[in-house]
Amino acid sequence: MSVHLSPEEIEAESFRIIEAEVGAHDWSPREWPIVRRAIHTSADFDYAKTMRISAEAISGGIAALKAGCGIVTDTTMVISGMSKERLTPFGVKVSCYVADAQVAKDAKAQLITRSILAMRKGGRVANNGIFVIGNAPTALFELMRLIREERLAPRLIVALPVGFVGAAESKEALLELAKEYPKLPFITNSGRKGGSNVAAAVMNAILIQAANA
Repeated sequence: MSVHLSPEEIEAESFRIIEAEVGAHDWSPREWPIVRRAIHTSADFDYAKTMRISAEAISGGIAALKAGCGIVTDTTMVISGMSKERLTPFGVKVSCYVADAQVAKDAKAQLITRSILAMRKGGRVANNGIFVIGNAPTALFELMRLIREERLAPRLIVALPVGFVGAAESKEALLELAKEYPKLPFITNSGRKGGSNVAAAVMNAILIQAANA
C-alpha cells in the first residue's frame, strides 16, 4: 500500500476490495451502498448476510432529510461518526438526550435506563423523524413501545444496538413489529453485532444518496 494515497483513493480501493470479496449478491443498487459502508467501517463481512433493509427505509430516510426532520440518537458516538459536511445542507438537528440532566434525574428516580427516557423525549419533539440506535437495546425496545402504544411514526429507524444482553432480541422484536406494520421503515441486522460506528456509517450512506436524489 502506498502511504501517498489520498483518503478518497483509500476509500475507493477499500470498496473495490469489499466488492471483490463479497462477490455476487442480491442487494439492490440503493441497498448495496448502505451494506458496503457497514462492512467498510467495521471490516466485518457478516453484514453482507445479516443486514435487513425494509422496502420503505431508504426512500423514507431521504424524504425525511429533505423535509428537515430531526435525528434522534441513543449515543453521542453516533453524532460524532456522522459527516457534518453531509448533514449541513439539509439543516437537520441531531439530538442525543441521554446526557440531558432531567433525563438522568428522572431515570434515577424511576429506576429505568436513561436510554428509555431519551427515546421518550425524542419522540415528543414533533419534527423528529429519524431514530438511530447504535448502542442500547433498551432504546430500541422503548421506540417500539412508542410506535405501538403512542402511535409514534418514525420516517426511518436505524437499529444497530450491540452487545450480549438484549441486542439480538431487540432486533428480532423489530422484525416482528414490522409484520404488524408492513410499511415500517427500518435498517437493522440480525445478531449481536452492531455499534455506533456502524449506525453512523449507515446514516452517512443515506446522506450521500439524499444529496444525489
